Amino acid sequence: MFDMVSRRGFVSLSAVAAAGLGLAGCSGNKTSGPTGFDAGSAKASSKKAVELQVFAANSLEKALPEVQELYTEQTGATFADTQFKASGDLVEQMRAGAMVDVLITASKGTMDDAETAELVDTDTREDMFVNDLVIIRAKGSGTKIEAIADVANLDGKIAIGDAKTVPAGKYANQALASVGLYTGTEGDDGDYAPELAGKVALADKVGTAAAYVSTGDCVSGFVYSSDIFRYDGIEEAFVCPEDSHKPIVYPGAVAESSEHADEAKAFIDFCLTNKKAQKIWAKYGFELSA
Repeated sequence: MFDMVSRRGFVSLSAVAAAGLGLAGCSGNKTSGPTGFDAGSAKASSKKAVELQVFAANSLEKALPEVQELYTEQTGATFADTQFKASGDLVEQMRAGAMVDVLITASKGTMDDAETAELVDTDTREDMFVNDLVIIRAKGSGTKIEAIADVANLDGKIAIGDAKTVPAGKYANQALASVGLYTGTEGDDGDYAPELAGKVALADKVGTAAAYVSTGDCVSGFVYSSDIFRYDGIEEAFVCPEDSHKPIVYPGAVAESSEHADEAKAFIDFCLTNKKAQKIWAKYGFELSA
């Protein structure tokens, strides 16, 4: 499952290297920086001592700081206290006036909401990563799950993100709807079937759902495949079929409130083209969007 380079056509590193050489040739600048990133732009950014404020989906909490550290090493740009929360909560903070440079959400729908509210620059929007939805159990528990419907027969609570703000919860409900355990098709527009309703433990973010399972408060739960890499005490029990829910896509965009729009866009591009950054994403189970 976790062969990130081959499974969904992860951007080949050779192609990225070729693209990076092409960019360097066009700019006329010699580059000793990371492949796929314009060293001239990086130097210009570093001279300004830019500090970027990033709002990112909770599931990026482990991978993104490593990429940011790499970016700081390469460019001199720094980052304010990056906010990792449920995507819906991040958008609400922006509605309330939070100053942001880059927004990365865990669903297209949440980024659509940000666009509708004119919180992000539509022209800068990029589909950055894809992910899988998995059902987890406590590590070593032996809880057997061979199909989505099996969660209704488990003896214990099932952790699911609150679909009002947590994209992972919406995807989970869509998966449950595919087997008749949820009445809505969108994931936030229905009710749980009677045999499951009393077992659901709502979580305020996907990390909380993982914690509920690792501590034994819940016997199982729905999270992203990348969460297996960032939380101790949990393991994959079942991978939900791709056709049981909408594609899990992480879009990124420059915020309309950004005072460093060019630098913010440069960081998004770095995330998608730098070879070392790509290795970090893969290490934590993220695949670049084709």
